[in-house]
Amino acid sequence: MRALVVAKAPVTGRVKTRLGADVGLDVAADMAAAALLDTVRCCTEAFGSAQCHLSLEGDLAGAVRGAELLAATQGWTLHTQVGDGFDERLARAHADVAASGPGPVVQVGMDTPHITPSLLREVVEGLDLHDAVLGPAEDGGWWVLALRDPAAAACLTGVPMSTPSTGVDTRTALAGAGLSVGDCPTLVDVDTVADADLVASQAPGTLFARAWAARREHAGVHA
Repeated sequence: MRALVVAKAPVTGRVKTRLGADVGLDVAADMAAAALLDTVRCCTEAFGSAQCHLSLEGDLAGAVRGAELLAATQGWTLHTQVGDGFDERLARAHADVAASGPGPVVQVGMDTPHITPSLLREVVEGLDLHDAVLGPAEDGGWWVLALRDPAAAACLTGVPMSTPSTGVDTRTALAGAGLSVGDCPTLVDVDTVADADLVASQAPGTLFARAWAARREHAGVHA
């Protein structure tokens, strides 16, 4: 089993801009960095660094907490994102993993710092019964996609991303490609102050939760 994290380098003004509109872009980038660190550490614990891939837009060397992220991804395989839209970049990221050898993959983004190794393993177990497992997000998107064959992600090309129907549209594309699709728990993506409050309360031991607690008052965020 291999893990694939599809992410942006946490650079101020380029990540978490919806959150940044309320707390400031510098704070939003710091939160994105913490979330990505949590995600990387979770995948490493679940599968081992040699089985982990990072498909990245941007450069960690110039990112917030870049040195920590570079250290955390030691032993990972790094891919540069390629494609005009996020649908194309997702399909290409899975193709890059497929090119590294046979075997299933579980893919996540950087918006769910509250994922755990046990939850990822639960998702993987769904591949015993299905060709794919898709985890819905509260906003209508999805937070995880596991595939027995990562090359099957080619069907994501053309699926509208970042819409309230992305989850349904993705499931339709997978089924249309002849894949049986299993379910897993619904999670919240961190896009707003309310999302950050909820996720930090659900996973208080994460770097994200600690960074949010430290930044919240400084950013002038009010409940």
